[in-house]
Amino acid sequence: MSSVVRLATAQRSSPAPKLALLGTGVVGTAFVARYQRLQQAGHALPELAWLANSRTLQYCGDLPMRALEEARASTLEAGALPPWAETEALRRGDVLVDATASESVADWHADWLARGVHVVTANKLGRGGALSRAGAIAQARQESDACYGDSATVGAGLPLLRSLRELVAGGDRIHRVEGVLSGSLAWLFNHYDGMRPFSGFVRQARQLGYTEPDPRLDLSGEDVRRKLLILARAAGLPLHAEAVEVESLVPQRLAALPLQEIDEGLELLDVPLAARFKDAYRNGAKLRFLGRFDESGAHVGLQALPADHPLCGGGGADNRVAIFSDRYSEQPLVIQGPGAGAEVTAAALLDDVLSVGA
Repeated sequence: MSSVVRLATAQRSSPAPKLALLGTGVVGTAFVARYQRLQQAGHALPELAWLANSRTLQYCGDLPMRALEEARASTLEAGALPPWAETEALRRGDVLVDATASESVADWHADWLARGVHVVTANKLGRGGALSRAGAIAQARQESDACYGDSATVGAGLPLLRSLRELVAGGDRIHRVEGVLSGSLAWLFNHYDGMRPFSGFVRQARQLGYTEPDPRLDLSGEDVRRKLLILARAAGLPLHAEAVEVESLVPQRLAALPLQEIDEGLELLDVPLAARFKDAYRNGAKLRFLGRFDESGAHVGLQALPADHPLCGGGGADNRVAIFSDRYSEQPLVIQGPGAGAEVTAAALLDDVLSVGA
């Protein structure tokens, strides 16, 4: 058999890569909708074979939206393992999309990569959680040559991570990164006027899909901590999560409430935030929730900035991030754009899917 015939036979026998989606919340739903739009527009996408959440797994066939609806309507079977843990093994070359915020799913990232499965993720806990997990992901990706698409984890697809990595790869040294890294908190402090209750704005941001399902993750600064860790590690600074100093906006009483009581408990935010706003207003300043790291450490918290400060620019849910480096020492590189919302996050996920193997 000639080499040409052997190659053609191998190509025919190799199954086409498939796509699997974990997470059927607002981001997962937006992902499926955008996937169908791109498919109808003629983009070459892997087949969306199945999707799953913590309760069920559904095979998509030609009807991914119906599979999504059935998954969202499903109930949890007592004692059952997550269904995606029991499904057939993903093959080398397949693409797993993680649209969850699950620690247990993030624990699988390195394993999937080691098996040659490409991972595309909006889950910040892969590279924004434990340093050991981030290291395992980097090692597995390097050894397997599988792709790890994480542009949706910071800035909802803004060219922020890519810019940092390209600067480092080009020999630049990053001195400091600081900015508004949370689209939800950007939206809140762009809209909060000190006259209406802060809790009302939080409820509205939650309904718009800007916050996590539990908005305390945003208000506590934990979401920004994870993003700051991802950026720091991309810049070559191997920060441990515990090394980031975090100023939470969540009072202890609110932090202790079960999730089903969160909505009413949000009113505990109103008095302290009104006081912070009043102090800033008297000094001609604006409140912004910032993340910052340099060689001396990392900090996340609410700050009062002069109204003409570069990080007070933008609007809506925009992220606005300044990068200081050898190349950008006097005037930083500033990257700005929408940093929250299911649609932009889904778009970033699909951009990474399309770039796999490119």
